Amino acid sequence: MPRTAEKKRPFKRLPKGPNGGIELLLIQSVDNLGRSGEVIEVKPGYAFNYLLPQGLATVATDHHKRMVEKHRAQINELEKVRLADLAKQTAEIAEQSLTIEANANDEGMLYGSVGASEIADALAGQGIKVELGSIKLDGQLKELGLYTVKVSLHADIDPAELKVWVVPSTTDAE
Repeated sequence: MPRTAEKKRPFKRLPKGPNGGIELLLIQSVDNLGRSGEVIEVKPGYAFNYLLPQGLATVATDHHKRMVEKHRAQINELEKVRLADLAKQTAEIAEQSLTIEANANDEGMLYGSVGASEIADALAGQGIKVELGSIKLDGQLKELGLYTVKVSLHADIDPAELKVWVVPSTTDAE
């Protein structure tokens, strides 16, 4: 009995790239391949067996490329606003001066130390929230005195220099 119906392909033909591979638009970032929104060219087997079934990429049509460009423009605008807010917060931090009380002996050595968590808590007490990783210390503060601590909120913004006074605790030790 002859076959009258032709076997259908599971996928329609995908656009070929300049090097003979298949052009795809990445939906998610893939290690050693590209970031989300990039147009890449891969071999057909990698596209059909991994990228497309996993939902990591889609066909690179002109419509998809335009949508990605619009989305990228919106993200860039949001990033500009975020950087402006972080720059404003950095300037606000640079104007601050913190006083942290700590228990110390008569020579001015602290019984413990003052670290990034105490500095972040003191800033939070003044209404400024900062992540612990943003506070750059050369080491723990183990003596009474005035210290300059760098607070870096973003890699593209110069760090703020925060003045931190470590003073003896006012509670009477009996």
